Amino acid sequence: MRRRTRTLLGTIGMLAFVALYAPLAMALADSRISQTPPAVQAILYAFLGIAWIFPLMPLIRWMERKDVDGGS
Repeated sequence: MRRRTRTLLGTIGMLAFVALYAPLAMALADSRISQTPPAVQAILYAFLGIAWIFPLMPLIRWMERKDVDGGS
C-alpha cells in the first residue's frame, strides 16, 4: 500500500477514534472528575488531554512507513 493511501486511511481512522474518545472523556470528566479536589482535577484533565495519543501511536507509525518500492 502506498504511503499516500495509508495516510488517508490513517487520518480517517484517527478522526473516527477522536470522535469516539472525546465524548467519552467529556462524560467521564462531567460525572466523576468534577467531584474530585481541584489539584486532582488538573492532573486528570491533563491525562485525558494526552491519553488519546497513546493508542494512536501504532497507527501513526504505520502511516509514516516508507513505501516498499523505495518511494517516500
